[in-house]
Amino acid sequence: MIDDQYIQLFEKSRNVIPVFSIEGSEVVTDLRRGEGIYQKLITSMNRMQKNGLIFGASITVTTRNLHDIVQHTFLDELKNRGCKVVFFVEFVPVTEESKELAPQDAERAFLREKLAKLREEYPEMVLVSFPGDEKSSGGCLAAGRGFFHINAYGGAEPCPFSPYSDSSVREQSLLKALHSRLFIALRGGEILMEDHAGGCVLFERREQVEQILAQE
Repeated sequence: MIDDQYIQLFEKSRNVIPVFSIEGSEVVTDLRRGEGIYQKLITSMNRMQKNGLIFGASITVTTRNLHDIVQHTFLDELKNRGCKVVFFVEFVPVTEESKELAPQDAERAFLREKLAKLREEYPEMVLVSFPGDEKSSGGCLAAGRGFFHINAYGGAEPCPFSPYSDSSVREQSLLKALHSRLFIALRGGEILMEDHAGGCVLFERREQVEQILAQE
């Protein structure tokens, strides 16, 4: 998707930074994202770098790639291609069969310790752990506490793992979307501050979110 039109957009709007989903090695990335995706990602990264544009990377942390994605060889490659921010997003299982991929307490502790060291070793990059960094930020930052998600149809959602919306940025401004009834209710309630099993608190409390959305 990184064609001339997008390159021009990123050159004109320097506050817009694309984030590429990559899962580690070529084998692991293609296994999850589709055959040939890794090489397409590298091509896009190289094109961004050639034009002097920065980008980010998003990695889905699973029990299978955990140890590989914190290796210097992997992060050095991202850094050398111009990556400036890396999101380590814990896998959230939605089926019983996929639960084995979700990091548990031991894996989360390992990731937390590794990132503490890597942040010192890579000062030119911002390394963000989700939801691992929530405790240091006073709870979940979704629903406009720190960010919100816009889906492909313009719907303003609390976060990618909580795909519920009562407003659209196609029909109103970002500021109005931030003050939607759903977002205000979530920020004013206790859900975002509650403990969770390690994935996404809004995903685990999705029935409560649905109840808020259904209220008149």
